[in-house]
Amino acid sequence: MKRWKICIADEAIKDYKKLDGSVKKQVLAGIYKVAEAPLPSPNGYGKPLGNKRDNDLTGFFKIKYKGIGIRVVYSLVLKSKIMNIVVISERDDNYCYELASRLYQIHGDRIFQDIFQELT
Repeated sequence: MKRWKICIADEAIKDYKKLDGSVKKQVLAGIYKVAEAPLPSPNGYGKPLGNKRDNDLTGFFKIKYKGIGIRVVYSLVLKSKIMNIVVISERDDNYCYELASRLYQIHGDRIFQDIFQELT
């Protein structure tokens, strides 16, 4: 199975750089795994968000790292098979979803397009 192209928002890069080295490796491993099948089950790993705590995040998905308390929120560009990493957060769900909602307000529906730099 070919992995989807992974792109990342500047805000997520900043948050990623603040993580501890071993946590960074776990986060990247999870992103790469999910990028093989980022859509929801039964065929993929994606966990749809929908409405979360007064934030309409319909169209967004999450990766939750239970052991290390990290949340990753991403959107998909279906026709181009691109996975846009929007949020990488060490904080609780509420903070993570509010941040994703703010970024959606900033970028609008462009957040579901190829507008971010490729993760290298």
